[in-house]
Amino acid sequence: MNINESPDPRSSLWAFMAYLLRFHRMERGMSGGALADLLKCARSSISRLENADAKLTEAQAAQVDEEWRTGGLFGVLLYFARLGHEPNWLKSFTEAELRALVMKIYAGQLIPALFQTPEYARAVFTVGRDPDVEGSVNARMARQRLLTRKDPPEVWVLLAETALLVHVGGARVMHDQLGRLLELSELPNVTLRVVPNAAGANSGLDGPFKIVTLKEKSVAYVEALNGGRLIPEASEVADITTRFDQIGAVAEPVDSSRRLIRALMETFT
Repeated sequence: MNINESPDPRSSLWAFMAYLLRFHRMERGMSGGALADLLKCARSSISRLENADAKLTEAQAAQVDEEWRTGGLFGVLLYFARLGHEPNWLKSFTEAELRALVMKIYAGQLIPALFQTPEYARAVFTVGRDPDVEGSVNARMARQRLLTRKDPPEVWVLLAETALLVHVGGARVMHDQLGRLLELSELPNVTLRVVPNAAGANSGLDGPFKIVTLKEKSVAYVEALNGGRLIPEASEVADITTRFDQIGAVAEPVDSSRRLIRALMETFT
């Protein structure tokens, strides 16, 4: 896509907002610099907003709605865009993942992607009818290099015991997968704790999520069937961080978690 072009407005609500922002600006004969002054941001930020590489804030949406008398159009679109699934959420997440200083991951049904063996990942992609299983496996393995790079992020993982019990790929695959968890749990930048089923109902039962702390801010990602949602708002990220802490309060300590994983490994021999 040319830097001066808007994204396909049919690809997502965020893309539609970017398209409309450029459309309304040009309809009014307003320059990018003038819009930057209105939104109190850098001129380069306007290009990113109009390419959907950046997202309008509530204050910015309210500003253009008032200035352009749109009847609250951008504010309404922003509301629904934040609630809905983002088609390119995985791309957004993996880009943030590479810049992460700290990552907090809660997984309730599957081993997190960064900790999967190729065989485990292959079984997951196969049952999901991925059109390019081997390509997806290779991409997932490439992502894992960030755990052992020169300056790796600090990674905190809370893993529900349920995820350790599902026979993904069969007994041998699960035996090796649990061994991989133990291996990675020994890395100095990785803290892995298991949430035992005996803990009962907890804040993790609603589904998996991730929190990524970047140099400039923290963002969260909530996964769901056939999609996911990026959460950039500080208040909602704070709520999800609290949820992570609540789950951690009922998780096993690190050493106990390793013992549990070793015990489960023996059942897959």
